[in-house]
Amino acid sequence: MTSQESQTCFFLPPNVNSNGMYVVDAKNGYWLNSSMPRFEIMAVFIVIVSQACHFLLQHFGFPMFLSHLIAGRTLAFILQDHPIMNAEDGIKVLSTIATLGYAACVFQIGVKVDLGMIGRAGKKAFCIGVFSVIVSVLCGLIAAKLLLKNDNEFHSSFFFLVLTTSSTSFPVVTSLLNDLKIANSELGRIGQSAALISDIISMVLVNGIITTKLKMEENSRGGFEFLGILLILLFVTIFIVRPAMNWIVRKTPKNGRVKDAYIYSIICLFLVSTSLNKWSPQFMIAPYIIGLGIPTGLPLGTVIAEKFDGLNSGLFMPLFVATCAMRKDLSNIHRLQGSQIVANSIVISLTLLAKFGASFAILVSAKFPKRDGCALALVMCAKGFVEMATVSFLYDNKVFSSDLLCLMSIVVVVVGSVTPVLVKILFDPSRRYTTYERRTIMNLSPNSNLQILTPIHLPNHVSAITNLLEASGASGEKPIGVHVLHLIKLSGQAAPVFISHDKQKADYSDNCPYSENVILSFTRFEANNWGSVSINIFTAISTPNLMYEDVCNLALDSSSSIIILPFHRRWYLDGSVESDDNSLRVLNQMVLDRAPCSVGILVDRGYKRRMTSMESSAELTQQNVAMVFLGGNDDREALVFAKRMAEDHNIKLTVARLISAKDTDISSWSRVLDTEALRDIKSDSNIRYVEHQANDGPDTAMIIRAMMKEFDLFIVGRAYNLECPQTAGLDEWVEYPELGIIGDMFVVAADFDEKFSVLVVQQHFTSTVKDSH
Repeated sequence: MTSQESQTCFFLPPNVNSNGMYVVDAKNGYWLNSSMPRFEIMAVFIVIVSQACHFLLQHFGFPMFLSHLIAGRTLAFILQDHPIMNAEDGIKVLSTIATLGYAACVFQIGVKVDLGMIGRAGKKAFCIGVFSVIVSVLCGLIAAKLLLKNDNEFHSSFFFLVLTTSSTSFPVVTSLLNDLKIANSELGRIGQSAALISDIISMVLVNGIITTKLKMEENSRGGFEFLGILLILLFVTIFIVRPAMNWIVRKTPKNGRVKDAYIYSIICLFLVSTSLNKWSPQFMIAPYIIGLGIPTGLPLGTVIAEKFDGLNSGLFMPLFVATCAMRKDLSNIHRLQGSQIVANSIVISLTLLAKFGASFAILVSAKFPKRDGCALALVMCAKGFVEMATVSFLYDNKVFSSDLLCLMSIVVVVVGSVTPVLVKILFDPSRRYTTYERRTIMNLSPNSNLQILTPIHLPNHVSAITNLLEASGASGEKPIGVHVLHLIKLSGQAAPVFISHDKQKADYSDNCPYSENVILSFTRFEANNWGSVSINIFTAISTPNLMYEDVCNLALDSSSSIIILPFHRRWYLDGSVESDDNSLRVLNQMVLDRAPCSVGILVDRGYKRRMTSMESSAELTQQNVAMVFLGGNDDREALVFAKRMAEDHNIKLTVARLISAKDTDISSWSRVLDTEALRDIKSDSNIRYVEHQANDGPDTAMIIRAMMKEFDLFIVGRAYNLECPQTAGLDEWVEYPELGIIGDMFVVAADFDEKFSVLVVQQHFTSTVKDSH
């Protein structure tokens, strides 16, 4: 053996398991000599350090990806001085499991990707997705050609450097938008569609061209062999896997559970696909393509994605990113000569600037706000774990040297860390809802069309909303337009979906089977109130914490004057509580804070006699409606809605004003407005006006308690910051602040057998004036 040769010894069979921490035997020796304990210690260390770092860094807007990298570099630093933990077999085990984990993550991404987004993408998204890649590749290659003249080997590295830098990863962009909570915004939807288109182009360039070139350099048959395997894989996915998955979907009963045998078969198919990486090592094309063959969403895609979700996000992804970081030695960057560092930096910078400039130019030409366009252009330049995998793949195939690997890793880390911070500074989604025009029912002209937006979560909400709309006083002279938004929790999909159901098409309910019952119910309601009610139906599939974006965006686009939200608590017929949906309560609170118009929360405890949309107006019994008036903006808004209802001859409206002898502030402007609002009520023979003396909170509680048995529907203002003698002391007992003091009292103080509904109204306030309510 010469002096330049080295020798490595392996024990066969390998020592995997130890006999315990306190057991030392002659065969296995110390417990850390076994590979499994070493792997477990490193895995636990990576997960704990990642979570600890993210707990600190998330407040500054840094992504989870950066925390995984820090954990990997920290572990690499520790292992330098620990020869047992740094043994070759232990690192191999960690790397192997991490690589398998990355394959599982890529497969899950494929399952979640909805290729229908490409067809739904608008012109802006399509142009950004195509030109951001093409322009950046051309600019990068031109810069490389100008910098290099005769150095072919260096030129080859630049070719791959440009392709890697210009790529856009859909999962990275989606993760970034979700972390910033802007996935449901207009910027988020354009960004995700553009990223998917760009990702497909990048995948063809990086996976196809690069891998084919590598194989053709090895032998003349290698490239054709890879292309043949890729075409066979596409054929099998399209004509065998996809039809088989659709057959499983058809065999699964509606709202039923997918059989375990089908799930295990798909998992086995995934494991088989990982073996095809012989023709594209470590880049996992096969699992991604097989994942695309599984239908997105319920019932199959959601189940498969959920099976992989916890293990991928909690273990596999941290391990893979950390092992990538462990392979990068920052000290290697000094090997690059000064001219090489300058040349690499120029090419990388020009490629990123071209990508940013192409995206920004398209958005500006489409009259997109410049600040938002700058943020979206930055999103298209985002880097993350996919780019880190690409860099590692190129290094393993000897395309990148260790020093170039180090430089590209620094670029991925810097761009991936800075991008979310800059986007967070530039883009504020709530700014879109800020308006200097008060969009309220009060500001409508007397005979104008009232636009109402009503989100629907459950079938129970449909009957409650239609009952309220039935009593809203709609007529041919004063019609109402209802925009129904069916909100569905996003599960098993990568990006949120917003669907506008076209009623001109006979099969428009088939576009989204989840909303079929909602569509049929409101279509029937519209038919029974033809000429006085128009219905537009939408479906939004989104994460619960971002549903408020869909609600506020649709309210803004539809010029709605009021959003009517269902209350989060539901009751059985006997009055006992059926369920409390905390996510729905959070949604209501978010909408109250950000809505671009007035908001109402409908509490449905059941009517004494239920109205149905199948009954004609003549068959409806008279409904007793009460409006409790204390004063303030919210109460005046509620009063206007109640007056509109009173125009229906089936509605008997009573306006009950609570007055107090202790209230001495009779000359305030708010009191003047209250008096003016009640002037028409007192002179209207169709409305019963009464006044009750309520000198303090207990008096008000007694009055409200006595009214509960008399009326079917109560309309009250939220009056969340109203201070008056009538509510003195009651604010300490409020259980649901989103309902205000009076609205909360109707919910908390009612007996089990009470049957009534409550509509709590909050008037829209502008960005410049927040009146006292």
